[in-house]
Amino acid sequence: MPRELNATAASLLGLLHQGPMTGWDLVATAQERIGNFWTLTQSQVYRELARMTETGLVTVGEPGPRDRKPYTITPAGRAAFAEWINGDPAREQLRVPLLLTIQFAGHLAPGRLREIIETERARHAERLAGYRTHEKLLAGAPGQAQRLATLRFGIRHEQAVLDWFDELPAVLGLPQDAGSHRLE
Repeated sequence: MPRELNATAASLLGLLHQGPMTGWDLVATAQERIGNFWTLTQSQVYRELARMTETGLVTVGEPGPRDRKPYTITPAGRAAFAEWINGDPAREQLRVPLLLTIQFAGHLAPGRLREIIETERARHAERLAGYRTHEKLLAGAPGQAQRLATLRFGIRHEQAVLDWFDELPAVLGLPQDAGSHRLE
């Protein structure tokens, strides 16, 4: 009996519906298409490709340039993906390393938490600006509704995170910075 697909394997099969890709291509395509909300490491991609090859969900072709092997989704892979995509999504998992840092901030040197928060806030503001730029590109493009929907989730998420950052100094009892970063 084939093992149930995990979301990582399913995402690779979803991407392989576009046509054969090498592991390298899959990593790059995943980063572009789903990297803002679902991370895949190179080791995960190759581990899943090996498992899916063993279970007949993909086939591996002859090595091409730089000894890269193209993978192709099989009919069994299409069926497994169809079963996965038609099922209920798994519960989301929230893993935010910054929250661990805040939880254990009592072990930081004075002022270090504020530095970390400011750096992380700037990173999220930059990500939001990038999302908004990308949104303008996708907004009028035909056939991009699904990508636009996930992008707009990212926009709303980043807006909420920035609001949270703005209230964080007061919640943590940190002195208010005169040059407070408020994104309008």
